[in-house]
Amino acid sequence: MAGPLQGLKVIEFGGIGPGPFCAMMLADMGAEVIRLDRKADKGKDRGSPGFLASGRRSVLHRGRRSVAVDLKDPGHRDQVLAMIDGADAVIEGYRPGVLERLGFGPDVLLARNPRLVIGRMTGWGQDGPLAQSAGHDINYIALSGALATIGRKEGGPVAPAAMVGDLGGGGMMLAFGIVCAVLEARASGKGQVVDAAVLDGAALLTSIVCELRALGLWRDQRQGNLLDGGSHFYDTYECADGRWISIGSLEPQFYTLLLDKLGLAGDPEFRRQRDPAAWPALKARLAALFRSQPAAHWCALMENTDVCFAPVLTTAEAALHPHNVARATFFESDGVWQPSPAPRFSRTPAARPAPAPYIGEQDEELLHGNG
Repeated sequence: MAGPLQGLKVIEFGGIGPGPFCAMMLADMGAEVIRLDRKADKGKDRGSPGFLASGRRSVLHRGRRSVAVDLKDPGHRDQVLAMIDGADAVIEGYRPGVLERLGFGPDVLLARNPRLVIGRMTGWGQDGPLAQSAGHDINYIALSGALATIGRKEGGPVAPAAMVGDLGGGGMMLAFGIVCAVLEARASGKGQVVDAAVLDGAALLTSIVCELRALGLWRDQRQGNLLDGGSHFYDTYECADGRWISIGSLEPQFYTLLLDKLGLAGDPEFRRQRDPAAWPALKARLAALFRSQPAAHWCALMENTDVCFAPVLTTAEAALHPHNVARATFFESDGVWQPSPAPRFSRTPAARPAPAPYIGEQDEELLHGNG
C-alpha cells in the first residue's frame, strides 16, 4: 500500500453504492480497508460483489481485503469486534437502527475503542421524518434541489447516473467526514459518529446555485441560466456525425476567440454575449453551424485552444484520449478500464489499486490468523 492514508485501518460493513465508493477512496489513498461480506454469499458468482456477473472484478470494491462473516453468529461477532478494536474507523450503510440491532451500535463500539470513528452512510440521514423510508439516488437528489437543475427545459429532469447523489453527495462526503473525524480523534483521543446522508451531501453540492440565486443570477427554469445550457456559449452541440462537443466560453477573451474561430467576429448579434434575450436565437445559429461538420473538424479547430472546448466522450473513449493517457487518468485492470486514484500527491503518491477480492478471500489471514 502507498499513499497519504497509510497506517489508517478501516472496517467496512459490506453494502452497495456510496459506502463502497467511500471505502474505495480511502483504500486508493493507502488506508487498509477490510470489507465484511456476508458468509452466505461466499462462492456465489465468483464472489460477487467483488466480482461482477460478467466475471470481471468490481471497480468499487477494489483495493481492500474481504472476510465472509455471519454477523448474527456469536463467534463471528466476537471476531468482528476484535478487528474493530484495532481500527481507526468503521463504514456502515444500513438503515438507521440496524447496526444497533446487530450488536455493533456506536455505544458498544466506542466503549471498546474510544478513539473509533463510525461513518454512517444513509440516503435520508440518521433522523428526520424520512429516515426509515427506502430511497435511491434519484430520490435523494430530487429532495436536495439538485435534480431540478439538470436537464433540458423542454423535458423533465435527468438523473446523472448516481454521480451527484450516491458518489458525490454520499460516498465522497463520507470519506471527507471520516478523515476529518480521524484527525480530530488523534488530537482529542475521542472518536465520534459521522452522519453522512446522500441528501445532505447533494444539497451541499448545490452551493453554486444558492450563490448565483443570492446574486440575482439564477432562475428556477432549466436552461434558463448562464451555467445550465441556457446561454449559447456554455452548452453542448451535436455535430454532423451525431457526436457532441462542449463549449464553455464564459470569459470575454474566450468568447472572442470562439467567434474568431467560427468566423463570427464581425457579426453584431454575437456581441450580445450577456443578453439572455439574445441567447435562444444565437444558440440556434451555433447549433446549425456545428451540425454542418463532424466532431473531428471542430476538435481540430478548437481543441488545445483557449476557447474552452472539449469533445463529449463516453467513459470508454475518455480512457483513450491523449490527455488522459498522458496523465494516466484511467488504468486497465483485469480487462476493465477505471479511473485512477485522485487527487495526486507529490510526496506520498497513491499506488495502483489492487483488484477487488473474492468474498472471503482473506478469511484464513484475518479471521483465523493463518496469514
